[in-house]
Amino acid sequence: MTKNVSCPTEITLEVISGRWKAMVIYWLLKGERRFNQLQRDLSGITHRTLAKQLKEMEANGLVVREDFGEIPPRVEYRLTPLGRSLEPVLLTMHDWAVVHGSEVRGSENNTPDAE
Repeated sequence: MTKNVSCPTEITLEVISGRWKAMVIYWLLKGERRFNQLQRDLSGITHRTLAKQLKEMEANGLVVREDFGEIPPRVEYRLTPLGRSLEPVLLTMHDWAVVHGSEVRGSENNTPDAE
């Protein structure tokens, strides 16, 4: 993430952008998770997509991957302090959605492009 940004908010959006990253953070806020547990928690995510998201989050310093070097393989993921620092951001997003979600969802059918 070395590009210039016109607004600092862009950095936050880039870090949690995409369909799955915020939900990965949500589940990891509950505690360490193994890969397969995360995949079950995030029903609908493919193995490939989850692996890619976790690698990106690890590269951004949000997630730590711990390989225990055991057979069968045991790998756990947990949030770093930087990743945990996103909790109030996600809680604020949740609160906004509770208050305004129906307004946004209701307007989806009223847009000119919805015809």
